Amino acid sequence: MPELVTNTNGILLAVLIGYLLGSIPWGLVVARAMNLGDLRSIGSGNIGATNVLRTGNRRAAALTLLLDIGKGAAAVLIARALWAGDAAQVAALAAFLGHCYPLWLKFRGGKGVATFIGIMLALSWKVGLAVIGTWLLFAFTLRWSSLAALAAAASSTMWMFMFGRGETFFLGVGLTVLIYWRHRENIRRLEAGTEPKIGQGERRPDGKPDADKE
Repeated sequence: MPELVTNTNGILLAVLIGYLLGSIPWGLVVARAMNLGDLRSIGSGNIGATNVLRTGNRRAAALTLLLDIGKGAAAVLIARALWAGDAAQVAALAAFLGHCYPLWLKFRGGKGVATFIGIMLALSWKVGLAVIGTWLLFAFTLRWSSLAALAAAASSTMWMFMFGRGETFFLGVGLTVLIYWRHRENIRRLEAGTEPKIGQGERRPDGKPDADKE
């Protein structure tokens, strides 16, 4: 646990800043700005970069990825600059929840992987890079994006201890649990052997085969 030094008003403001930053649906914004349609009716219906990629526009997907990483990092850095490490961790959790459950989209957001990476990078760049490395290892060897995300999240607390950031352990556990919860359907498909691999199509929210590819 971090040292608790920020007053109540500071913590509440950190929550507000974190949530507002996290709840910006960059995938929707980018898709609409580039005339790619309503992301919620494409592919999996998710608002994250993976689903943006299903539009066939890699530039839009890369931009969404960077912006979602950025908002997680920004929440941590702003709170740390204004208050202290305890506020930064509270803002991190709020940003993650904002991405997954944005008020503006009736609490139907993304799965939070990119925002999680941004949070890790801002808390400790070494931990963040190790988490990214874990994701890449699983993604390129096993070709399941969801499994790579689950492995990367699960590894985060190990990297925290390895790089001397034990004060972020409980935050890491909490975010990992949330990522697993957000990926519960993917976990079921992985267990059933029906989870599509990177490069394979997915089904649209209406259950029909999706013509777009990852």
